Amino acid sequence: MALKKRALTLTAAVALATAISTLLVPQAWGAKYKVLHAFGKGGDGAGLWGSLLLDSKGNVYGTTVAGGEYGGGTAFELTPQPNGSWAEAVLYGFCSKPECTDGGGSTAGLTSDAAGNLYGTTQSGGAHVYGTVFELTPQSNGTWVETVLYNFPIPGGGCCPYGGVAIDKSNNLYGATYSAFELSPGSNGWTATVLHNFTGRHGDGSGPYAAPILDAAGNLYGTTEHGGYSKGCGGGCGAIYELSPRPGGKWKETILFGFQTDGAFPGVGALALDRAGNLYGTTTSGTIFKLTPGTDGHWKFTVLYIVADEPAAGVVIDKSHNLYGTTINGGDYGCGDIYKLAPGPKGKWTYTVLHSFTGADGCQPDANLILATAKATSTAPPRPAAPAVRASPSSSRRRLFCFPAILPVLPAVHRLGDDLQAAPILLSNPPGFA
Repeated sequence: MALKKRALTLTAAVALATAISTLLVPQAWGAKYKVLHAFGKGGDGAGLWGSLLLDSKGNVYGTTVAGGEYGGGTAFELTPQPNGSWAEAVLYGFCSKPECTDGGGSTAGLTSDAAGNLYGTTQSGGAHVYGTVFELTPQSNGTWVETVLYNFPIPGGGCCPYGGVAIDKSNNLYGATYSAFELSPGSNGWTATVLHNFTGRHGDGSGPYAAPILDAAGNLYGTTEHGGYSKGCGGGCGAIYELSPRPGGKWKETILFGFQTDGAFPGVGALALDRAGNLYGTTTSGTIFKLTPGTDGHWKFTVLYIVADEPAAGVVIDKSHNLYGTTINGGDYGCGDIYKLAPGPKGKWTYTVLHSFTGADGCQPDANLILATAKATSTAPPRPAAPAVRASPSSSRRRLFCFPAILPVLPAVHRLGDDLQAAPILLSNPPGFA
């Protein structure tokens, strides 16, 4: 990967940041950090890489790539308590079975279905040691049961998924390895289908590290770190692709854009899709971009802003079309920033740093932010075993969560408050869908 290598540590933290004013006055943003949970104690995992999942009760779900009781990482839940603290629970410890046949080393965030079941991937372990797609199912006694839905490799389709999965209304799962794949549930288990093999030739992309996203029509959108039309960048500068379902179960791939001089190497964060069908994303070379569909079937690519500090994560969108994201370098302390990009007159966008990581409160965030309502992030009463998956449409106050990658410093999950009335988010949607 073109992204910088990161060393794992056994220490990580989850921290809270609150705003002293609104996002309408960016200069008034301030951050007061409170450690909610420090990982690496009691077998609860270490190495935070994927995006978080938030339910309407304010509970947070995620994975760690290492640590845990068995050393293969964990799936965890953080629950807000009446006294302001947060309780951490390990939902599952990977590699609990011999030879890690249950999977290990998850670098992906979790996805939820309407019943509250969680889905994710592991890069290693499983029956063939090349990773898994798994499901976590809540039980009436408060425990969770893990089921391996698929063991990689997919014949002719690759292995070792870095990103997570998207889920449609029929509970089909979509992800990417060397190929884009679909997992469909049936009476005899789950069936894997290769939708497209990324070759890196003739303009096709290669290296789809980010999870794909779904639109309402069932089309998939994603990025590849290499390939595309450019002959530079040592194997291509990357591409943006669309996969569209066709009659007879076939899928058609269309390269919407191939990076050349307008950015290179899309990062590990998923694309964002607004309600008008525009796509937004970032490249690690420093561009924040928008892709607009045209009536003639062509897409217009626009660089919204150039950042010097390597935005590896994608962006999220609020109701006012402000974009929020993170960088893994730069800032006051060299550990990256959380930023806001606001649209203005004549197509100009204003870039504002909301927070600079110090190293003590986090460093080099890789995963996409998520938007959440204040109601969803308030203290939650005891919840049923199956978590809700919709944010309340009546809520008006939003929060930002981010999930940095692990470094030999103290990374963190942060919450930043604002007064923006962003549209509710279906948590079962893939990361980045607004």
